Amino acid sequence: MPGFLLRGLFAAAGLWVATFFLRGLSFDTPATLAIAGLTLGLVNAFLRPVLVILTLPVTILTLGLFLLVLNGAMVALVGHFLHGMHVQGFTTAVLAALIVSVVSFVGQELFRR
Repeated sequence: MPGFLLRGLFAAAGLWVATFFLRGLSFDTPATLAIAGLTLGLVNAFLRPVLVILTLPVTILTLGLFLLVLNGAMVALVGHFLHGMHVQGFTTAVLAALIVSVVSFVGQELFRR
């Protein structure tokens, strides 16, 4: 459980950093940002692996670049269902997912056990 919470914290931090670089991404309150991070962690833990398997042929044909689209879809999905999180357009979602991935990678490397 602590690993999941840490991933959610890194996702929230990544979303927070993304708000500085992307005009189309915003949160109404800090609590919404925290909930978005935890929700994104849940979506990435349960839904994303199923979608990766289902879209494996497309991912292979695009040499893995389709995973960027899939990550953006996860951010857009969270933004669609979470009131208070605003994502304007799919390009914003993909760029936000890219920023979240970089921040999460750096955070996991810093807190590696």
